[in-house]
Amino acid sequence: MSIDLHVHSKFSDGKMTVEEILREAERRGIKLLSITDHDTIEGQEQAAALAEKYGIQYISGLEMNISFSDEEYNDSGPISLDLLAYQYDINNRPLLQKLQDLRDFRKKRAEKILEKINAEFRLEKIPEFTWEDMKEIEASVDGAFGRPHIADYIVKKRICPTRQKAFERYLVRCNVPKMPMTLQEASELIRLAKGRLILAHPNNPRGTSLNSFTNDIKKQQQIIKESMSGYIDGLECWHSAHDKNTSNSYLAFSRDMDMMVTGGSDCHQDPVIMGSLKVPSFVAQQFGVMIQ
Repeated sequence: MSIDLHVHSKFSDGKMTVEEILREAERRGIKLLSITDHDTIEGQEQAAALAEKYGIQYISGLEMNISFSDEEYNDSGPISLDLLAYQYDINNRPLLQKLQDLRDFRKKRAEKILEKINAEFRLEKIPEFTWEDMKEIEASVDGAFGRPHIADYIVKKRICPTRQKAFERYLVRCNVPKMPMTLQEASELIRLAKGRLILAHPNNPRGTSLNSFTNDIKKQQQIIKESMSGYIDGLECWHSAHDKNTSNSYLAFSRDMDMMVTGGSDCHQDPVIMGSLKVPSFVAQQFGVMIQ
């Protein structure tokens, strides 16, 4: 029996289609799944229908990015955090409108990123990307337009050998801020849609997490208690970037705070790590789902 509540598809920055994910999930014995694409819910109806076909319990998922500040860490400035939304109404109009606004902003952001990359290309005597290149990148996007799509195109043009190298050489340096959203805004949006809001991978040392403020787990939890607990419903305790100590500490903290706990691989299919974490069955019960 396996649970994975953090998986990405081609609708954002994953490698697999929704159908390929569900097929692989069945092969791996996953019993409860959620696809949590960035700023898009385009694959949710399809995922729910295919999950029923493959005998997998499914809950709606979404990953949203916010800008977060804390008074104690004013010197750091705002940091980027990820939130996971579950069991929301996929037809909620304010949520759908906000996601459309985010998609529109993502396209404008991508254009600005390409302008910065072209400036780097000019210095390196590499032919610049044109509007035709932009159209070709757009054609590869099934849902939310993000930096991974640009990185993949750089690989396709043989400018860099891998997506990671493209990020290291261009995408990090040429980044443009995402559309700003606060914790309060995200919380109101998801709660109006009758969903649950979870802080994703709070101690991920390589990603968007409270680790950007401090790597002291107890201090991270103090931030959550004082500044976040009124806006979120739970914490992602089990994650592919969390070690055992982090998972156990956040589990104990969540119980003390009477908060939900979730877990997921954060699989983008490069490599395929779906179902690789030991997420306990009581996680499913929090969502009213019984699995065997």
